[in-house]
Amino acid sequence: MTQRASLASVQHLGFAWFAMVMGLCGLSLAWFRAVPHWGPVALQVSLGVGVLAAGVFGVLTAAKLWRWYRFPAAVLEDARHPLRHVFVATLPSSVVLLPTIWVAHRGYSVWAEVVWMLGAVGLLLGTVGVIWRWLQPGMTAEDFWRGMTPALFIPVVGNVLPALAGVTLGHSVWAAAQYGVAIFLWPIALGLVLVRIGMVGLWPSRMMPTTFVTMAPPSILALSGHQLGAPDTVVHMLWGVSLFFTLVSLTVLKRCLQQPFGMPFWGMSFPLAASAALSLHLAPTQGWVHVLAMAWLVCASGVIGALLLATVHGLWLGRLLVAEAPGPSPAVP
Repeated sequence: MTQRASLASVQHLGFAWFAMVMGLCGLSLAWFRAVPHWGPVALQVSLGVGVLAAGVFGVLTAAKLWRWYRFPAAVLEDARHPLRHVFVATLPSSVVLLPTIWVAHRGYSVWAEVVWMLGAVGLLLGTVGVIWRWLQPGMTAEDFWRGMTPALFIPVVGNVLPALAGVTLGHSVWAAAQYGVAIFLWPIALGLVLVRIGMVGLWPSRMMPTTFVTMAPPSILALSGHQLGAPDTVVHMLWGVSLFFTLVSLTVLKRCLQQPFGMPFWGMSFPLAASAALSLHLAPTQGWVHVLAMAWLVCASGVIGALLLATVHGLWLGRLLVAEAPGPSPAVP
């Protein structure tokens, strides 16, 4: 029987929904990188997607406030859940990315600076919160290793995002400092995720699309590093790492598509957009590399468009804002 979303179903609106905003913001910034290739058309697409991202953010924020008012226990449960707690960082990440789009199109503004600062501080606090959780005496080995999925990169490496607009906004020192936190924690998080595979196995099937999140850290580290003055050689090296993780992620694509659609699929969106943006940044305006970069942008746009349609369809049928089905906990040696 079909059930449409209602106000009561907002209790199931987890923080992972803000991955939609991240994906749309990433796509907007990727199309902005395409301006030297496609001119005014790319600029208008970038602006339109950015406006859509802001609209989605407004709707989700209003719904989140309603959820906090009506179902505060559900919000706290998300923040304490071994798997879901890392998605809290999608909110400050969105808050950082929205003024980044504004800065790309319009340059400096006071409101962009204020919002950017709120997001940057929120990301830093979110990262501290994740590590603080690891150090609590009640943390069990099972809960610890359950949380070691590629989604861990969202709060841990999200600290690289402020550098995308930090220089233009006049906060290059703060952006560089937060960039340092990200580049320090990235290999640690990657190591923990790999150890988890060896000790526990892969993350749950419903989380399989988050494997694509591994593409995001090297892509954004390269783009932000360029903003901070990193040598071109380093940017090229990080692009190679991003390409490697793209190929690795594609090996689980079939298993991803075998899962019913859910919000973890949005974990594919921002990494694909970030990889496209980096490819466009490095590609010349002509030649086969240019063609490949533009094809990657079209592919990322198609995937995010499909995710939007699937989300609207899932909401209409009442399949998304529902209680999470219980699953078996992985055994930890």
